[in-house]
Amino acid sequence: MQSGFRAGHGCTSATLKVVNDILTAIDKKHYCAAVFIDLAKAFDSVNHHILIGRLDSLGFSNDCLAWFTNYFSDRVQCVKSEGLLSGPLAVSMGVPQGSILGPTLFSVYINEVALAAGESLIHLYADDTILYTSGPSLDTVLTTLQASFNAIQLSLRGLQLLLNTSKTKCMLFNRLLPAPTRLSNITTLDGSDLEYVDNYKYLGVWLDCKLSFQTHIKHLQSKVKSRIGFLFRNKASFTHAAKHTLVKLTILPILDFGDVIYKIASNTLLNKLDAVYHSAIRFVTKAPYTTHHCDLYALVGWPSLHTRRQTHWLHVIYKTLLGKVPPYLSSLVTIASPTCSTRSSRYISLVTPKTNSFFGRLSFQFSAANDWNELQKSLKLETLISLTSFKHQLSEQLTDYCTCT
Repeated sequence: MQSGFRAGHGCTSATLKVVNDILTAIDKKHYCAAVFIDLAKAFDSVNHHILIGRLDSLGFSNDCLAWFTNYFSDRVQCVKSEGLLSGPLAVSMGVPQGSILGPTLFSVYINEVALAAGESLIHLYADDTILYTSGPSLDTVLTTLQASFNAIQLSLRGLQLLLNTSKTKCMLFNRLLPAPTRLSNITTLDGSDLEYVDNYKYLGVWLDCKLSFQTHIKHLQSKVKSRIGFLFRNKASFTHAAKHTLVKLTILPILDFGDVIYKIASNTLLNKLDAVYHSAIRFVTKAPYTTHHCDLYALVGWPSLHTRRQTHWLHVIYKTLLGKVPPYLSSLVTIASPTCSTRSSRYISLVTPKTNSFFGRLSFQFSAANDWNELQKSLKLETLISLTSFKHQLSEQLTDYCTCT
């Protein structure tokens, strides 16, 4: 459950896994509680002796260990400002930030913390850590979470990493069960109570206790509006080609990041993103405000946000089938065994797990299987093809730019 700086892993895959687990718990009418752990100056607090011991336990040769010992030895840092250079200051701890080795070495350093999670689930992305657990009894859930959090803190202390108590938060995810009148506090080993929050920014995506993604979409809307406002105020300075490029490089990446996660938000919320997207297209095309969005898509040659999200989502599903995603995602889908020898039975299909509610159908394991099987009605793949070929075939399937019909 370490997604930081690993091939095929990323913020999106980690968040998809966490959200899947929470939705699955809600579908079972379970309470789910989480602690978002924040560390103070984590990369700068790495103890070199402990890190060398970690590398030794992983089987690094004596020559490699000697090389790393030399790499960490006699490091200094200084500051240069306006031609003046400060005196050198010895660096006796930490991994060099901005280096190629730094993130990997930190992951090696912190990775065994996950072993202390006990009955709770844990996911790490370098120093961003979420600890969470679920169950039918809220008291049991919080007791388990507290025990796991205590063990995690002891493990962090053994690594000489300091918990940032003020930024470490708790959240109770609850949609189908009555809200408790009072929540038991989750405390640190020093006796400080952690704050319960309704929203938390985890790996770039705002999670809220209802998993509505209302806060995340509000932030996206505000961020895009601010950038579009700047572009419109300076539109006289840009050629048509420059406008096109600016929107592609500064607006679309904001809307695309994490869209396979927040796509489960209500249409009312997603329509708010459509509005700012249409404004961006009007900036590029100079189309009047009264121009229908169907015509806007045709003018600029871009699909709707719905189609963009669906395309990205189906790419993730297919990467899962190809084994190009982390095992914690690929293990959530199962290719169905054909039950009879008809032509349709030769198409690759996925087993759709049973769910109890609308929230279960939003989970990765259900929606990936359901959406893939729906796509196969027209795609009809009998064998796995390359990702490039799949993207080409998919582009021919998803040609409808407008979703207003």
